[in-house]
Order: sequence, then structure tokens, then C-alpha cells
Amino acid sequence: MKAKIFKGAATALVTPMKPDGSISYETLSGLIDYQLKHHADAVVIGGTTGESASLSERELLELTAFTVKAVRGHIPVIANMGSNNTAHSVELAGKMEKLGADALLSVTPYYNKASQQGLYEHFKAGAAATGLPIILYNVPSRTGVNIAVDTYKRLSEIDNIAAVKEASGNFSQMAQIAAECGDALDIYSGNDDQIVPALALGAAGVISVLSNLIPGQVHQICASYFEGNVGKSRYFQLYYLELAEALFSDINPIPVKQALNFMGLDVGGCRLPLCDMAPAEAARLLKCIQKYGLCRFPERPKEKRFHGNRRLSLISDVF
Repeated sequence: MKAKIFKGAATALVTPMKPDGSISYETLSGLIDYQLKHHADAVVIGGTTGESASLSERELLELTAFTVKAVRGHIPVIANMGSNNTAHSVELAGKMEKLGADALLSVTPYYNKASQQGLYEHFKAGAAATGLPIILYNVPSRTGVNIAVDTYKRLSEIDNIAAVKEASGNFSQMAQIAAECGDALDIYSGNDDQIVPALALGAAGVISVLSNLIPGQVHQICASYFEGNVGKSRYFQLYYLELAEALFSDINPIPVKQALNFMGLDVGGCRLPLCDMAPAEAARLLKCIQKYGLCRFPERPKEKRFHGNRRLSLISDVF
């Protein structure tokens, strides 16, 4: 059995932005404190929800270094080594390890349309570049490629490939992964509306968007299940189902950042090519946030759209 990276709910953190499009580290510090206070079991920095596709490598490294320092070892920090360029992924793995990350998240190569053998070789090369445990990230709706069960089986035999974030939504595949890989590969749900079903198949937890808003409650869904109180876990899963679904009423992370702004957490908007929610969709999201008693500031000025990456000066010694 491989060492478990975390058990429970890891928050896939948003990347807060200032009006000029640069990263707000002051706001990020507050978000991290909020996660620690409300019992998040781990944090993922610079992933899909963190707008990795719109960040420069420098920004991604600075985010990681800042988060490692802010978390202060209280919970695992999972950094992003994902790229559709294997050489770049290998390079990122080494850099993230030097910055003090506890584990790495590696998404399937997107756009290239790699074969299953290509996926295996890509992840194998990444694993060889670091001593850190790696979480594979399977999200075919965004990458255009799915990791087959046979490929998971082969990858699970690599010592530091420890887990997978399964965001395919395919429970048949998740069950097959659990059956074929057993303790050699932990499974984390990548979908907030499917946490309890995933736990029932043996998942070790969830990598969550919803827990940006309610980390304590998402933690409790998992903790209750692990304590044997399946009824309580199921209750919270269903109670927060509407909220979880509302956060995917537009492309992630557009709704979750809008929701956090409605909560008064001032995370700004998304960088282009992601843009504001349509007014009708934003109004429906606001009603949902209000329904759950989370809205502090129901009316907020429209955020300016961000038009590109800004070079940051923070934590310049990480390079």
C-alpha cells in the first residue's frame, strides 16, 4: 500500500485577481486562512479552478511558493505539473518539488490526442523526474482524452504514482479502476455532485470546487462517511447538491469566482478567454447563494475583464 496523500476533501483553490489582472496575494492569504480554519484536508494550487491555462510559468511557481509558505505545513499542498508537453511537465515537477510542494497533480495531455501508450510514457516520464507522490488527473471533457483502465493498472505499478482525480463522471470506469488497482492507486472524485457515490466505491475523498465556498461542510461529507455515518454524509451531499451544480452553470471557474465575490471574498474575475457569466445566469447563481445563506454583498460593481498575464515581482527567489 502506498502512502496516502490526503483523506477527505482537498480544495482546488481559485486564483484571486486584482482589477488590473495581476494576482492578489493578499486575498489568496485570506482564502488559505479560510481553508485552514474550516478544516480543508489539503489544497490544490494552480489547477483548472486556479486558471492554470491562463497563468505564466512564473506565476504558477510564485503561487506554489506562496501557498507552501502560507499553509505552514498544516495540510498538504498539491502543486500543478500538468502540461501537454512532456518535457515541460518533467521540468515543472522538479521545480515544484524544490518549492516544497507535498504532492503533484498531472493532467492528461490535452490537444495532442495521445494514444494510451503515449499517456503511459508521459506520466512515467513525469514520475521519474520527482520523488513526490503524483495524482493523475483524468478530465476527458476538457482534455479530449480518457485514461483507460488498463493504462491505470500499468501506471499504478509506478512507485510514486499514488492516486487519480477521476473527473470523467463514469462510475463504471471508477469501479473498474478500484477493482483493478486496489490499494496501489487511491481515487479522488473530481465532481462535487458525486462525492458519496465515489466514497461508496472506495474513494479516499474529493478534490473539490465547492469547498472554496464551504470547506467545512465538504470535509464533513467525507468525514461522516469515513466515521460510518453514511446517512449524515448522504444528507449533506444532497443538501448541497443544488449549490454544487450551480458552480458548473458556466465554465469552471467562472461561477465559483462569481460566487466568492457574492460572499464578499473579492477574488475578482477570470482572465480571458474566460469571461463574465450572462446576467440571467449570474442572477440565478446569486439566488442560489442567497438560499444557502452565503451572500454578504448582493450587489457588487462589475469586475473589469483581464486581458493577459502580468509579470509579478513577488517571491522572485524561487527561480
